[in-house]
Amino acid sequence: MSSQLIEHVVLFNVTDNTDPSKANAMVDGLNGLSSLDVVLYLTAGPIHRLRSTSLKFTHMLHSRYRTVDDLSIYINHPDHLSVVRENVLPICDDFMALDWIIQDLDGAAAPLPGSAMRVQFVKLKEELEDKEKGKVLEVIGELKEKSEEIRRISVGENFSPARAKGFSIGSIEFFPGLNELDSAAEKGELGKEKEKVRDYSDGVVVVDYVVPAAQSAIV
Repeated sequence: MSSQLIEHVVLFNVTDNTDPSKANAMVDGLNGLSSLDVVLYLTAGPIHRLRSTSLKFTHMLHSRYRTVDDLSIYINHPDHLSVVRENVLPICDDFMALDWIIQDLDGAAAPLPGSAMRVQFVKLKEELEDKEKGKVLEVIGELKEKSEEIRRISVGENFSPARAKGFSIGSIEFFPGLNELDSAAEKGELGKEKEKVRDYSDGVVVVDYVVPAAQSAIV
């Protein structure tokens, strides 16, 4: 039986000319937070490819929690605050974050090292009604049926607007690796489906991310 999970995705922009050692220290510090008891899974690292031009980001963090309260504990934990204060804020000039509730993808394991994600944030038009919002969630959720390369999809409505820059829907498409992600994109079917989403949106941020070798696992 599946159970509820909380997805937490943060995009960071490390400023130009930042010493690479400081960017690496930020990534190491963020990945070190996987040891916190409330964290089920956490990965942080450089973005492989930014497919949006309106906003610039260089790094991403993706983590999972059992409950909204666990996410709150993580955000307010002294270790997290320390990493943000000492490693993130001194070198980043922009960030955004979305949080949404999903079912746990039928008990699927955490993304394996070397697997790839396509992360999409959607800013919906203000005049949309709930029925139209539901259509956007439905289109994204059914992408797996349109592509044999996609292993699973996580999608939901953001519940943390303060850090989201007006974006209200987040999704992640999971692929075995970068080759499969690129193959799905080249076939064009996903693009046709996502055009339906763009009809309802005032902006979309899309990033591709490859899970680094050293990762924590869901317990």
